[in-house]
Amino acid sequence: MSELWYVAALRRRAASRRLQDGLQSVVVNLILVGASALAMLPFLYMLSTSLQSMSQILQGRGFIPNPATLEAYAYVLTRMPFFLYLKNTLTITSWAVLGAVISNTLAAYGFARFRFPGRDLMFTLLLSSMMLPGVVRLVPTYIFFSKLGWVNTFLPLIVPAFFAGPFFVFMLRQFFRGLPEDLFDAATIDGANELVTLTRIVMPLARPAQATMTVFSFAGSWSDFFGPLLYLKDAKLRTLALGLYVFRSEPQGIPSVNNLMAIATFMVLPTLILFIAFQRYFIEGITISGLKG
Repeated sequence: MSELWYVAALRRRAASRRLQDGLQSVVVNLILVGASALAMLPFLYMLSTSLQSMSQILQGRGFIPNPATLEAYAYVLTRMPFFLYLKNTLTITSWAVLGAVISNTLAAYGFARFRFPGRDLMFTLLLSSMMLPGVVRLVPTYIFFSKLGWVNTFLPLIVPAFFAGPFFVFMLRQFFRGLPEDLFDAATIDGANELVTLTRIVMPLARPAQATMTVFSFAGSWSDFFGPLLYLKDAKLRTLALGLYVFRSEPQGIPSVNNLMAIATFMVLPTLILFIAFQRYFIEGITISGLKG
């Protein structure tokens, strides 16, 4: 009899624990859903406003467009050199991402795998540069590019990407250091040099970290405003971010919120699509790079 009572008590305790775990999971999911909805509000407001006419916005018909209209997108595509700005932005962003992938991968692999005098000191100095505000480097960098004759060209926005950045180097180094040593020993036994090991063994395994770096690099270059504002003087060289700044008001000086939100939607969508496409690798890369090393 006592054994039956003990078994029943264990079952009641297990059921109570499952109920508590279920309630805790529901509460956590509700909090996450609420936080996600709150984070999406600015994007939804931007999209909703871009699908309304100015009369609807001024009348305050509500958050949901009724009826929805694409006149703001048509205005943006026809009244400003949108495709020229898009071409300039894609050109800068593509080269910047390529440069970031190549330079940061090589630098991180060198710090992770090679042993040479002063390696730790160099890596410490590299990380220390992250604490140096960008405004401190602004004037010397501009003077340097000006003396090279690069002002009013894309070069000041592309060439620096081919020199490794401390954040990406640190992230990739952490990932490379977490790879099993047996992989490198097997590659050495098979006669592979370091370049072959990097391209054929390490790079396929580093897809999560590479995806993370690609998303960050793309987002930073795509939405960069201060760089184009500083170095691009010619109107034909403007990027979308700079074009949005110039296009912030109508010729009569009356702000058109729906038009601004339309071009802002054009700017946000590529980054959002890229993140959704690489979401699994992105989250995996952040997790692995943050825990290993």
